[in-house]
Amino acid sequence: MKINAQQIAPFEAEGVVYHADTCLPLVDAVNRKKLKFKALARYTYPGDRLTDDTLGLNSVGYWDANEPQDWGLDWHRNEGIEIHFLESGSMPYSQEGKDMMLFPNSLTVTRPWEAHKVGDPKIGMGKFYWVILDLGVRRPHQKWVWPEWIMLAPNDLERLTTILRQNEKVHWKADNRIRDCFQRISQVVNTDDDGSNASRIRLLINYLLILLLDLLNSEDVTLNEDLIDSSRSVQLFLKELDKNLSDDWTIGKMAKSAGVGLTRFTHHCKRLTNLTPMRYLMIKRVELSKTLLIEAPDLSIAEIAFSCGFSTSQYFSTVFKKHEKCTPIEYRDRFLVEESLELEMH
Repeated sequence: MKINAQQIAPFEAEGVVYHADTCLPLVDAVNRKKLKFKALARYTYPGDRLTDDTLGLNSVGYWDANEPQDWGLDWHRNEGIEIHFLESGSMPYSQEGKDMMLFPNSLTVTRPWEAHKVGDPKIGMGKFYWVILDLGVRRPHQKWVWPEWIMLAPNDLERLTTILRQNEKVHWKADNRIRDCFQRISQVVNTDDDGSNASRIRLLINYLLILLLDLLNSEDVTLNEDLIDSSRSVQLFLKELDKNLSDDWTIGKMAKSAGVGLTRFTHHCKRLTNLTPMRYLMIKRVELSKTLLIEAPDLSIAEIAFSCGFSTSQYFSTVFKKHEKCTPIEYRDRFLVEESLELEMH
């Protein structure tokens, strides 16, 4: 079976566009017949297309790798909450910078803002299941909205939501009921024909959530309301900003990306950094430019300026001189001289 990542419109919330993970290494591995794969999905996720009967479900499926694998899924985020389960084998897994090894009956949960990867760098041999539910959120402070076909009693759903939002634990040891539920999910995924098993999928995912709630209630989970404060969403945005300094940022765009209002974003940024948003952005851009001036000597001043988000090389030079008391060229030349003197001394 040859599969392709579908090119479907990305998700947009509060003016911010979010692109689904395309799982291209998995797609390539399946096309090379490295493992067995079956999934139902929407957006850019690989697999047969889900119908509107399960709106809110972005992907459900499994892979079964019974020979050494030469691929892995690098750091990525999902558009919803993802529940993984490893039935057999072992698998390197990382989430939010924490490395771990998954073994049979390992269950992991990732929230939409949590970066994770599968493999280090290669996945292990094993049978691996997942369910991704879109709850309409991308940041920690936003209210979760479960698909309308989730039928848990209000108190149970509220309890499940609270535990998942107000703690940072990512890994649990599941029981055989959860294993059996995932096995049944894989059976209906295998036999689905254009939505023919939609009712069964909905019922099984509801049952999975009940079992997940039982598991979480049996654990001594510490809840922390600070994890759902809007300041945490701003903190996560500022952490991600280092990777997107070349974007055409305004305060308004930054606030939208953080998922909070302009006034609140400015307040939290000032409290977290002691700087206004634009001042913080400028300092980060200058710091990046200093690194590039030293570590990328082949780049011109104009190339460095654009790479760091400055509109022109002249503006970059003006800002740089204000911060460092020298021009970018003088900064680079000074480093080269110091490096040459150090080499001569040795």
